[in-house]
Amino acid sequence: MENNTSLQQQLLEAGVHFGHLKKKWNPKMLPYIFAEKKGIHIIDLNKTVDHLQETAAALKQIAKSGKKIMFVATKKQAKEIVSECAKKVNMPYATERWLGGMLTNFNTVRKSVKKMQSIEKMLADGSAESLTKKERLTLGRDKDKMEKVLGGIAQLGRLPAALFLVDIGHEHIALAEAKRLGIQTFGMVDTNCDPNKVDFSIPANDDATKSIAIITNYITAAIAEGLAERQASKDDEGETEDGNSENEAKAKRMEAEANAEGGRGKRGAGAAPTAPGAPKRRIQSTRRPAGK
Repeated sequence: MENNTSLQQQLLEAGVHFGHLKKKWNPKMLPYIFAEKKGIHIIDLNKTVDHLQETAAALKQIAKSGKKIMFVATKKQAKEIVSECAKKVNMPYATERWLGGMLTNFNTVRKSVKKMQSIEKMLADGSAESLTKKERLTLGRDKDKMEKVLGGIAQLGRLPAALFLVDIGHEHIALAEAKRLGIQTFGMVDTNCDPNKVDFSIPANDDATKSIAIITNYITAAIAEGLAERQASKDDEGETEDGNSENEAKAKRMEAEANAEGGRGKRGAGAAPTAPGAPKRRIQSTRRPAGK
């Protein structure tokens, strides 16, 4: 409980409880609104803490299972915070602008990423030296443009398992694409948004830099925990693997022998249940030619 109180205190200091003006509210946020002060809705921080912990636990499990979580925040005040957090846990992110079809047209986007990577390679290994100065400059500019938009998803080989969004209203295209593909969605939801649009909502101020930072850092710490637990279980498996492989081989041998025994038993099943050799002799004796 103490931990919750201190977390609540931190959220309060970061201004997570400040919602939008009353006239801009979405009625579906009513359960998360604590009060109204000077025409501004105040978010219930008890609910924020509960939802934040629930979201963090779910994202930790996704990370532990080895799947990717994509961070999406193209708002000016969230870009830097979110991209830094995503890099910390080696997760994909989109903070410059959301390219339409980044998820629904993923194969085409991957082609653009590959093009960007091939330009990078050309510029790095000196194979672009044969080009004119103007062509090299054009290539460099193209690479920088692509890096800005696609840099965060350069290592993403397949669709992510989840999306974490800052301001679900602002990132409505990303949210719609995730929904269409059945990707789980998690998001910071202010008083002017519909919390039912995401699978896991965190009622919070999604405009203040401090508020975005505290929520995103909390989520990132949970993801890092999940990754650490995954690595630890891998290490444990590695240690026991040598001992287990011998036992597994032994078990397989025994199973094969048992199957072989079972097979022999089946072949003799038509005979009377006497000594193993007896049925064969009896069968042979009945098959003598009639003329003899």
